[in-house]
Amino acid sequence: MSVLTTTVDVTPKMYGGKKRTMASVVFAGSIGTIIEWYDFLIYGTAAALVFNTLFFPNVDPLTGTLASLGTYAVGFLARPAGAALFGHFGDRIGRKTMLMITMLVMALGTFSVGILPTYHQIGIWAPILLVALRIIQGIGLGGEWGGASLMVLEHAPAARRGIYGSLVQVGFPLGLLTSYGAFTLATMLPESSFMAWGWRVPFLLSIVLLGVGWFVRTRVPETPLFEDIKQRGDIVANPFLEAILRNPRSFLVAIGLKLSEVSWVYILSIFAVLYATSKLGLSKQLMLNAIVIAALVEVVTIPLFGWLSDIYGRRVLYFAGTLFTVCFAFPLFWLLATKDPDTVILAVVVALSFGHGTMFALQSTYFPELFGTRVRYTGASFGFQLSAAIGGGLTPLFATSLANYMGGTAGVSLMLILLAAITFAAALWAPETKDVSLHR
Repeated sequence: MSVLTTTVDVTPKMYGGKKRTMASVVFAGSIGTIIEWYDFLIYGTAAALVFNTLFFPNVDPLTGTLASLGTYAVGFLARPAGAALFGHFGDRIGRKTMLMITMLVMALGTFSVGILPTYHQIGIWAPILLVALRIIQGIGLGGEWGGASLMVLEHAPAARRGIYGSLVQVGFPLGLLTSYGAFTLATMLPESSFMAWGWRVPFLLSIVLLGVGWFVRTRVPETPLFEDIKQRGDIVANPFLEAILRNPRSFLVAIGLKLSEVSWVYILSIFAVLYATSKLGLSKQLMLNAIVIAALVEVVTIPLFGWLSDIYGRRVLYFAGTLFTVCFAFPLFWLLATKDPDTVILAVVVALSFGHGTMFALQSTYFPELFGTRVRYTGASFGFQLSAAIGGGLTPLFATSLANYMGGTAGVSLMLILLAAITFAAALWAPETKDVSLHR
């Protein structure tokens, strides 16, 4: 079990000693994270809107939808493998090198989806290759998040770790915004053009984003905390085993803290879109617009929650987020069922910021703070990604099956409440880390 030292941290040295350094580090961490989330999330949008007919056309609609969401879930299941792999080398070789590799893996996997032939062109090989590329995406993202978080956190002033870490998390709503925005533009094409080639454009754009991210990240140095343990020869031989066996509480807490938030956001952005368009008869455009607006709002609320965590601590915001989820799990679907555009958009906006942002904003700070420097990349990444595989990859599948079996969304709401209760218990068990030193 890790021992958390409650001392005021010493601000890490910044190369050049200039204030612009922190801005450069945050920008490099955030821009890469935006690109990674863009790459990962456009797949989810495509899975909800087009993949069922393009890659699984010879089955009934429900089975095709479940198969499409199944390929989406595969990416989540691959994320823990990426976390373990890149976390291992990130704790032994360095944060920066792994960040460059993960961004390359992710972008090339996404670009390849954009040029992949459909089932009508190459038959069964189309879904097989789709699954393979999704696995590549998952491995890339599994290693990306931890490296980006540590790159910023291990440079940040002690008293402002919450706000700086939250800026890495802004990559998610910006990635969501750009991915949904790209699909919003694509869906403006005639239906025949969109199904023929328009859906490919958002995937192909990832190669352009790769060039931007690569240029920015090459200009950022290794973190001072990693350089310190490297100079002292304090590199652990097997970060994975040490992170789990010597820090079991931190590892289990990280899994529990992630579970509710990740389930909530993917129910909202994947299942709710699918349910609203197929069962409630709402337009794809309305739901895409709602997600885009909600993501824009969350670009503001995520840093706000990060700032509040520097003042009041991490745990209190977790308690608030889980309690909101419990209270809003049923009203979310009631509000969607009104079919009133303004009500639908407001419901999605409120749900994303308060059911997701309150907790997600803290994770680039809170999760790494649970672990020592020698295993921080591995411990934070693997806990985060294992929980994401369970909560994000499987819940849209479970929700779709529950809604079909029960003829409504009551089962989905109860599932969200149960997951929120698990995260609430994890927050009760978790230590407060706002004033804990990273030099350990």
